[in-house]
Amino acid sequence: MDPTRLLRAPYGPRFGRGVRQEPSMKRRTFIALVSGSFLAAPLAAEAQQAGRVWRIGHLDGTSPMARAALLTAFKDRLQEMGYAPSQYVLDSRYAEGDDARLAELAADLIRGKPDVIITAGPQPAFAAARATTTIPIVFIGVGDPVGTGLVPSLARPGGNITGVTLVTVELARKRLDLLGDAVPAADALPFSGTRRTP
Repeated sequence: MDPTRLLRAPYGPRFGRGVRQEPSMKRRTFIALVSGSFLAAPLAAEAQQAGRVWRIGHLDGTSPMARAALLTAFKDRLQEMGYAPSQYVLDSRYAEGDDARLAELAADLIRGKPDVIITAGPQPAFAAARATTTIPIVFIGVGDPVGTGLVPSLARPGGNITGVTLVTVELARKRLDLLGDAVPAADALPFSGTRRTP
């Protein structure tokens, strides 16, 4: 096959060898318009939501002072991801150490119709999960979300709840094994924790 013929193209199989096919501008124009509209549709949808202000609910069992550094890091990360402070409202509720208030605070938070709820710790996560099955909930700081029944599995948390955990029963055992290998002479290890936080 002569490669220079490809550059002179367009040739079509239905016209036979060496017969020039008339350019089909109408078809190409149609394809370009349809393709362009499909490609532009998501941009139009994004442009419609550009002025939207996202509502982020935050439910916490501690105090504003205790979570100041965490919330600053969260806001900084939102900024890095392109969300200016004018594009979201962070609506926080704090139980100030009184877990009995969490259910009431979660209900109050949900009345504000947040787009997502973030929680820190197991009790706030459970309170949010009991208060709504439709608003997405993202938790951090839950030691064993599967063992406590917050989610059915880490791989598929299901429902409207997901999150990040660094301390699971399996990992705790592994960490103790690694520590035992690193310091074989240690026969006792100090542990700090509360019964309140699984």
